[in-house]
Amino acid sequence: MSAWGDVMVLTLAERLAGGLVGLLVGDALGVPYEFRMADQIPSLELIEFDPPDGYRRAHDCVPAGTWSDDGAQALCLLASLLHCDQIDVQDFGNRMVNWSSDGYMAVDGRVFDVGIQTSEALRAIAQGADAACSGGILEWENGNGSLMRVLPLALFSQGTDEQLVAAAEAQSRTTHGHLRSLVCCGVYVLWARRELAGERLNLAQAVAVYRAVIGDSERDEEAAKIHLFGEGGGSGYVLDCLC
Repeated sequence: MSAWGDVMVLTLAERLAGGLVGLLVGDALGVPYEFRMADQIPSLELIEFDPPDGYRRAHDCVPAGTWSDDGAQALCLLASLLHCDQIDVQDFGNRMVNWSSDGYMAVDGRVFDVGIQTSEALRAIAQGADAACSGGILEWENGNGSLMRVLPLALFSQGTDEQLVAAAEAQSRTTHGHLRSLVCCGVYVLWARRELAGERLNLAQAVAVYRAVIGDSERDEEAAKIHLFGEGGGSGYVLDCLC
């Protein structure tokens, strides 16, 4: 970190590390408040790893500071990227199976709160299915699983925007194959890439960046619907989480 006047300027390495640490810390901070709607969450100044007295926390037996499936899957993706030096969905899928079955990348090796859709996809991969197309493709199969873990790809990738979007879609298809999940992952990684470069975008601007990058009418039409969803309400629906 360097100082320029009264402004502290982060180096690229610090931004990269901050993205990953922020993901894990933010995930762990949110664990006690999972499955609550926005109006059921304590006020910001009361949010801690240990909730306020009297608040019925989710996952009561999980130690404070434990990241969830979100963080563990993100670490699986990062480990696969570092090992393969590119997106390799079969390697990634196998690491996800190891997480689900053996606690790989989970805190203390303990796995909790695995989504139904993710469980079904990983069970199929464990039985020999192609990880590149194991994710559900129905409209109701649009949970947040692939979106919550994709950030390491934006931190790692040095390719073009088009290549980054393609890689984001590829990792999504291991568990979430519907176009809506693919598009949300694509919007998010481009958004994160711009933030990493020092730009400050809102959701509408991030969607505009995505629409300018992709050359597919079906994806463009899906992305154009994002702003119609409104403000997120705290559910596990992929659009709710992105918005």
